[in-house]
Amino acid sequence: MSHRSFRAAGLALALALLWASPLGAAAPEPARSRTGMVVTPHPEATRAGVAALEAGGNAIDAAVAAAFAMAVTQPQSNGIGGGAFVLVRLADGRAFALDARETAPAASTPDMYLQPGLPERPSLLGGLAVGTPGMVAGMALALEKWGTQSLAQALGPSIALAAEGYEVGSYQQTWVDRLSGRSAIPRFSAVFAKGLRTRFGEMAAIHMPEDATEPGWVLRQPDLAKTLSAIAADGPRAFYEGEIARAIAEATQKHGGILTAEDLAAYRPVVREPVRGTYRGLEVLSFPPPSSGGVAVVQVLNLVEGFDLRGFGAGSSAAIHHLAEAMKLAFADRAAHLGDPDFTPVPVEKLTSEAYADELRARIHPDRVAVVDGPGIAPRDDQGTAHLSVTDAAGNAVAITSTINGPFGSMVMVPGTGILLNNEMDDFTTDPNAPNLYGLVGTTSANLVEPGKRPLSSMAPTIATKDGKVRFVGGSNGGPRIITATLLSMIHVVDHDMDVQEAVSAPRFHHQWRPDVLQLEGAHPADVVEALRARGHEVKVADELVTGVEAIVVGPDGTQYGAPDPRRNGLAAGPAR
Repeated sequence: MSHRSFRAAGLALALALLWASPLGAAAPEPARSRTGMVVTPHPEATRAGVAALEAGGNAIDAAVAAAFAMAVTQPQSNGIGGGAFVLVRLADGRAFALDARETAPAASTPDMYLQPGLPERPSLLGGLAVGTPGMVAGMALALEKWGTQSLAQALGPSIALAAEGYEVGSYQQTWVDRLSGRSAIPRFSAVFAKGLRTRFGEMAAIHMPEDATEPGWVLRQPDLAKTLSAIAADGPRAFYEGEIARAIAEATQKHGGILTAEDLAAYRPVVREPVRGTYRGLEVLSFPPPSSGGVAVVQVLNLVEGFDLRGFGAGSSAAIHHLAEAMKLAFADRAAHLGDPDFTPVPVEKLTSEAYADELRARIHPDRVAVVDGPGIAPRDDQGTAHLSVTDAAGNAVAITSTINGPFGSMVMVPGTGILLNNEMDDFTTDPNAPNLYGLVGTTSANLVEPGKRPLSSMAPTIATKDGKVRFVGGSNGGPRIITATLLSMIHVVDHDMDVQEAVSAPRFHHQWRPDVLQLEGAHPADVVEALRARGHEVKVADELVTGVEAIVVGPDGTQYGAPDPRRNGLAAGPAR
């Protein structure tokens, strides 16, 4: 687990360099610090977290400051109109999973999306797609329980970013282009001009030049700055009660939704026990249901611990085959067993047990695929989620994955607030006969819509420790690819001795059981692709699988190494002192 730990000479080194980025170029050195590390998909969010550390805050303070800044700078991915999962591991060994997932409104019913006369894909677009947002309440509770700074301090950088603006990077520009009509995507009928007009909202105060066709222009969000300032002054009740809550409910209902001010007032985040497992001498902590992410990560790690991944070699057809078969088994269990534990029994202990892994491992054949049947569609690109990772000098660690679900969520903008609302209701099993946005299916009633219920998620903020010390912190965006991107990054560090930047840069692959398709990023060699096909995999190759891992590895001497995903415009940095 050291920064540049021993790796075999010759071929192994060549493979590591080949795998170092989606373009095949060598990855840069990770950022390093002895006093803390912040990694996010946007430089301004990283700087907000670093500023909190430099002001004497701990990892929780820095993570919350970075999360609010990320909500401003990544509006296509997350925001205060959505939710979040917060995984905290304190230096004294205690660990917590703070669930700030959105909930179904009180008027929800299991068949609400099967009624006649509804518009197309009502669980994705418009007011009926909106779940009760949880991010603001979750961040406030995290600070209250484990932070040292005030909510007003944490919100300071995000208020400034919303009011004064920030420069749009190349990654975000691709989504501006799609919204503006410069790229023909049927889902977006919106037009970026003097402001943002969403498909289901009035002109929002998101000001930008009409010729914003290249990265580098400044995006300002004065209405969002006012909303964040109100939260800084009055706490989360400014969001969940009063004028802002009424505006959220009215905007949702105007566009066909059922969310009420009472739903907002009743919202509460929940602190849960993390999912726990082990992998090659590490203790692995990840997020429990209503996320499927932690269970699936631990389950796959249990399965592949019985294989010699190091001996197979990073990026080999043998390694990919065994991992893909393990992914399939975990995703099949996801569909059958997982949901909100407050509404349905979830057999976490069995699914994450080594005995169950031994049973499943016998189904993985070294030279051929397992037979899989059933409907499914390929997962679509997910821009509705973002991840950040933080460590501090004291040994605390935080991993936060936040979301509005699909790109730009429900497309409902709340007038006068700058709040873009989520479409998290699509993460429920809204139609037992159809996959959701990301091609995921449910085979039982565990994830059906119910009032107050949290929809099943794939988010997987993950922390690994050894000998009582944090060694790995990571997570990703990417819908169901969150699970596979997160565990692959950890496996690259543990099994293949990659440093953290090499690990998050390496080409990825993904299998989610249904459809029975193995997806590979295009940097995989042609002979590997053909060897996988020879084993019976249906392989689809794409330039990029849309994911964005932001990770930290802590060496035995306490040095913290941070790596932003090169598929994004992120930054890893530590305090100057």
